[in-house]
Amino acid sequence: MSVEDVFSGGGGRYRRLSSVSAERADLFGGPNVVVPPRHLMASTEASEIALEMEMAKQHLDNDSSSLEGSPVAGSPVISPRDSVSTITTITTDEFALAFDIDGVLIRGGKPIPAAVEALKYINGENPHGIRVPYIFVTNGGGKTEEERCLDLSRQLDLEVSPGQFICGHTPMREMAEKYNTVLVVGGEGEKCRVVAEGYGFKDVVTPGDIIKTRHDTTPFRKLTEEEYSNSRELDFDKVRIDAIFVFADSRDWAGDQQIILDVLMSKNGSLLERSETFDEGPPIFFSHNDVVWSTSHEHSRIGMGALRASLEALYKAVTGKELQTVAFGKPQLGTYQFATRLLRQWRKNTHGIDKPPATVYFVGDTPESDIRGTNEFNEISDSNWYSILVKTGVYQEGTIPRYPPKKTCETVFDAVKFAIERELASKSDCITGAAERVPADDEDFRN
Repeated sequence: MSVEDVFSGGGGRYRRLSSVSAERADLFGGPNVVVPPRHLMASTEASEIALEMEMAKQHLDNDSSSLEGSPVAGSPVISPRDSVSTITTITTDEFALAFDIDGVLIRGGKPIPAAVEALKYINGENPHGIRVPYIFVTNGGGKTEEERCLDLSRQLDLEVSPGQFICGHTPMREMAEKYNTVLVVGGEGEKCRVVAEGYGFKDVVTPGDIIKTRHDTTPFRKLTEEEYSNSRELDFDKVRIDAIFVFADSRDWAGDQQIILDVLMSKNGSLLERSETFDEGPPIFFSHNDVVWSTSHEHSRIGMGALRASLEALYKAVTGKELQTVAFGKPQLGTYQFATRLLRQWRKNTHGIDKPPATVYFVGDTPESDIRGTNEFNEISDSNWYSILVKTGVYQEGTIPRYPPKKTCETVFDAVKFAIERELASKSDCITGAAERVPADDEDFRN
């Protein structure tokens, strides 16, 4: 195969593959990889709606940069920068990238300097002329995926789509049909209620609703005027909580834990009846289990996993029983299965690549979640998931990670350069090896 330049009527150019002789573009072909069974993948009906909106925009972009419409697998995707500078790029269909956010791209609400350069690099601004499809997988949450994408777009100075973004609570939307009335905890103001209702939960109760209805529920917490105005008064005779969801980090550990304990120790979720056996309460789900996370502070700060541990200890101290909890997010394998599905859809809808990548490089800063989850998912995935640990977040230089990565890099920029160069070297070795196996006197094989 070879690569030939094709010029569009607008003066730009794109590249098309033809089967004449082996060229650099051949480094990014390869056999299809079997996608994980459908029953192992999370439902993505809600994300498909967002993706359809993105597809419409992408088709417009593609129509303006190509004479032949949307690209096919292995063909290039031209960025607006390419049409101006006539730099040609090829989108690889062989591998992809997945990024954690806090401690990898963002720290304390500000972009890590290497992050901006890293994303430019994988979007084609590299010596190899390669673009790499990528997604974001964060345990953070507390906002809609759309709002998080707007924040990240502003921070990194590039467009981020909900179709390439997973929050810790994103997979919870699949449970909206199972549970009718839910207690949603965490986050700022009413944002988590908005997220839950957007996922399809029909009756969403917040701690503020319970405090407004009965002020002495939390002796040391009083609602602000804004909180009181936004909260909804409840009829405790009718309310039965079917499940508890901790969507984001609590802003009031004492008050939230008191209310969660009341519901857990209730009889069938009734706020007026206390169970005598303490095994009749609703289930509780956490969007992730990170005990610590990276902020602008020089030391890691405690997160939702610490709240989970605290709540389990309190429950045992009060009831004498073990509390059974469920966590989503990394390192849970379900999150990686969800990411696998999302990545395949993103590659197909945005880049025209209708096959799973042979390798996914996951870049994270937390050995206990990012690296552990990637390594464990690699054991069951048909694709190769390759863990890369960076030193800009939770991981501390000089320590030995409990869950060792396959590669450690200083920054995310170093990580993406390593991934691309590793793929180039691997494919180059394969082609060189194949050439060496051709008989020297057999001209038919060489032409």
